[in-house]
Amino acid sequence: MKFVPLSALLVALLTPPAHAAPADDLSIYAVSLVGSPYRLGGTSPDTGLDCSGFVNHVFRQIAGTRLPRESRAISESTQPLDRADLQPGDLVFFNTLDRAFSHVGIYLGDDRFVHAASSRTGSVVVSRLSDRYWRERFDGARRVALTTDPSVTVAAFE
Repeated sequence: MKFVPLSALLVALLTPPAHAAPADDLSIYAVSLVGSPYRLGGTSPDTGLDCSGFVNHVFRQIAGTRLPRESRAISESTQPLDRADLQPGDLVFFNTLDRAFSHVGIYLGDDRFVHAASSRTGSVVVSRLSDRYWRERFDGARRVALTTDPSVTVAAFE
């Protein structure tokens, strides 16, 4: 019996798999939902998502973090940051209903974000922050404080 293959097998089994950074995982999963139907109040990619339902679904699935149900409450439970400090996985907020923080999306990098846009577009889409519509309505950027403790399920800003 050869011990070299057995030891190689043991090393392979006992070595933790390489994982992408959480922000990468968030972005990849969020983009995988492009084309999912829009539905006001929706929380499932199968039956439809609205903007906060989309963000909540992505963070719950990838990071195990439950966010508040409405975009304004999400903004209040996350850490504000300068637009210049945006990184993939951060949240971007917009005033689309004549009230602050009425729309939310997930920043992808390179001026792009993914979001459940509206009943007009009918689905989850990728847009550019520099597009006139979004640029004029930009309300700020926030970061979800992710924890490595799997027992923590609610994002909070302290």
